[in-house]
Amino acid sequence: MHLPEGVTHSQRTDNTLNKALARAFRWKRMLDSGEYANIAELAEREGIAPSYMTRVLRLTLLAPDIVEAILDGKQGPEVTLARVLEPFPAEWAEQPNHFARFG
Repeated sequence: MHLPEGVTHSQRTDNTLNKALARAFRWKRMLDSGEYANIAELAEREGIAPSYMTRVLRLTLLAPDIVEAILDGKQGPEVTLARVLEPFPAEWAEQPNHFARFG
């Protein structure tokens, strides 16, 4: 979105969402490296339910531009932790339309 010259976009960093993204990518790295054999083993080590870990790990499937917008605090109000933990399309091209439906 392009704003008129001289108008600034107010950033609203969502720390909870940023922490979830950081965890998701850290957990994915730990699983990919073989440090933990599976989600159940890692979830036990982290002290959380495997089902919750699976939902958070799905954040690694978000399109890079959506991840960048979240980290920059430029995501729309429709992109919340609760919303991104619900099923969303794996295809990056479909994700903006999916989240925009809830705005």
